[in-house]
Amino acid sequence: MTTDLLQRGKHIKLAIFDVDGVLTDGRLYFLEDGSEFKTFNTLDGQGIKMLMAAGVQTGIISGRKTPVVERRAQNLGIPHLYQGREDKLVVLDELLGQLNLSYEQVAYLGDDLPDLPVIRRVGLGMAVANAAAFVREHAHGVTTARGGEGAAREFCELILRAQGSLEAAHAAYL
Repeated sequence: MTTDLLQRGKHIKLAIFDVDGVLTDGRLYFLEDGSEFKTFNTLDGQGIKMLMAAGVQTGIISGRKTPVVERRAQNLGIPHLYQGREDKLVVLDELLGQLNLSYEQVAYLGDDLPDLPVIRRVGLGMAVANAAAFVREHAHGVTTARGGEGAAREFCELILRAQGSLEAAHAAYL
């Protein structure tokens, strides 16, 4: 982990996640009845909960819309959920206006081209290990874990470490 990433993480007040390829492994599962399901990693969920417990707000911005993501956001207590929104920068602008935050106070974790405008604009814009190569090239940093396999947990812990809260978050379980 570079000093630059830790420096960028110090000022984060809002962490936003893409879903497909970030909170999931990117595969889409469709059943015969047309419904779909996704698999989420519990390590990522715990990381998001620790981040929120430390006072960092969280959100999801996804280009796709599915009830499964709404259920996951509710389960984790993620207050800011935007689905079916292709232009993620427009969504972020709306949210920053509501929360009275600046781009520098936002961290974003993505994996593909629709995430890139946000990754490049925010204070800490990261890509998962298996993100598209072009996205990895333009991100501030890249996780060692793949999407859906602990990348969000790694991202959350980086922010917590940068803000000096990771040890306290871990100590709560000792």
